[in-house]
Amino acid sequence: MRSAKASKGGFLKDERRKIIQYKDLLPLFLIVIAYYVIFKYVPMYGVTLAFRKFQLKKGILNSPWVGLKWFRQVFSTPSFWEVIRNTITISLMRIVFGFPAPIILALLLNEVNEGRFKKTVQTITYLPHFLSWVVMGTMFQRFLSPSTGPINIIISALGGKPIFFLGQASTYVPTIVVLDIWAGVGWGSIIYLAAISGVSPELYESAVLDGATRIQKMWYITIPSIMPTIIVLFIMRMGSILDGGFDQIFNTYNDAVLSRADIIDTYVYRRGLESMQYEYSSAVSLFKTVIGFAFVFGTNMLARRVGESSLW
Repeated sequence: MRSAKASKGGFLKDERRKIIQYKDLLPLFLIVIAYYVIFKYVPMYGVTLAFRKFQLKKGILNSPWVGLKWFRQVFSTPSFWEVIRNTITISLMRIVFGFPAPIILALLLNEVNEGRFKKTVQTITYLPHFLSWVVMGTMFQRFLSPSTGPINIIISALGGKPIFFLGQASTYVPTIVVLDIWAGVGWGSIIYLAAISGVSPELYESAVLDGATRIQKMWYITIPSIMPTIIVLFIMRMGSILDGGFDQIFNTYNDAVLSRADIIDTYVYRRGLESMQYEYSSAVSLFKTVIGFAFVFGTNMLARRVGESSLW
């Protein structure tokens, strides 16, 4: 018992010493805490809308309580399950094809010795991240146009029929998945490049002495060394399994593809802001949040069971 109290007292002394040592950084830390409290935690009281009959005059906290009424209505609406299907389909395609893309790009860039070429590739791949989907949505609608778009002009010149990539339900989802990968692959590779830079050069030198090829060094040294980073980012990515990408889809979809393009976020936007069904949309958003947390928790537990890195 005494040893436990002594260790606890020593821990507190160490923490006080650290606080005194880094006291100049405390204001910056407090700014971050204030940001999260004001903009992340305080607005959480709005979640109670999902359990109330909202009345504007009474406000959120004074509106009458209706329990699980809106959740029963949500789960009994056929269009909601169609939206869930669309969201999961798009999210899974982004995970399967999009999650490995930054890893592959980082591995390839790490093998490039020509500095100027490497910086040029990085600049080109990073640039789309800084463009708004409002701009890119309009740009790709023109670029993929079946009549004037350069892609369809090339297809027609080769004897094919023009394809309305963003106007057909069968081609819309694959198209936006490809565009999403293109827009995020460069920016996503930054974290993996940083992780690769931390790999000890001695490992590569030893591998060269053993006669290892570049592919073997990549497979047996680089990838295992950055695996903790990959696992942590994958766990965080699973938390957004019901996030289909509102900005991208909202700026590219139309009525012709609504049966495949309508996701939870666009559904909440229409029901909440356009139809002013605030309680219904709050219930859908809360359901999405709970499912996201469950996926993060479950993926993290699975990672711990197989002995990989985890968030906690």
